[in-house]
Amino acid sequence: MSKTIEQLKWRYATKKFNNSKILSTEKIEILKQAFNLTATSYGLQTIKMLVIQDKDVREKLVSASFNQKQVLDASHLLIICIQKNILTDDVNAYYDNIKDIRETPETILKPYREGLIDTVNKMSVIERQEWSTKQAYIALGNLMTVCALEHIDACPMEGFIPKRFDEILDLKSKGLKSVLLLPVGYRAEDDMFSDFKKVRKPLNEAVIEL
Repeated sequence: MSKTIEQLKWRYATKKFNNSKILSTEKIEILKQAFNLTATSYGLQTIKMLVIQDKDVREKLVSASFNQKQVLDASHLLIICIQKNILTDDVNAYYDNIKDIRETPETILKPYREGLIDTVNKMSVIERQEWSTKQAYIALGNLMTVCALEHIDACPMEGFIPKRFDEILDLKSKGLKSVLLLPVGYRAEDDMFSDFKKVRKPLNEAVIEL
């Protein structure tokens, strides 16, 4: 069995974290880099990630997470957010970054820059947020795989009240909306779910080869 498949079988949605074990700075840096390297549509990166270690802050978030203790007991809480809006300035900043890093002439970038500005301007704010939310799920999947490969336990969560999170963390001032949670750390030894066998369809039912 390949190491990757072995680790994907090892991972599970951790229900109980060991609240005394903390991820190293190096492990958190890997997760930050993995998030930043996640594929996004056009490479525009209209998502951001909050990394929260402060227990006092997280304690305030528990009630807005339907009292799910992973939010508090994990080593860190990752919150994947979307921009509340995507502006022409965002597109221009993206292409300016390409110009700086790749030294691509503006004559080459201009039609792509204008085309993406036109695409974004044709969307409503709601459509822009829906588009960004899809990117957030891509990031979540990427982070979960990286966690498995790095022997980091994680619990992907949609079960929280975004509006309350946004208020508590003052995300409005940052132009952000929370959409997904990923508590990360190390499983508790007495989390019974860690030993459960994975339940999946047979491979030939999940994958169709043509």
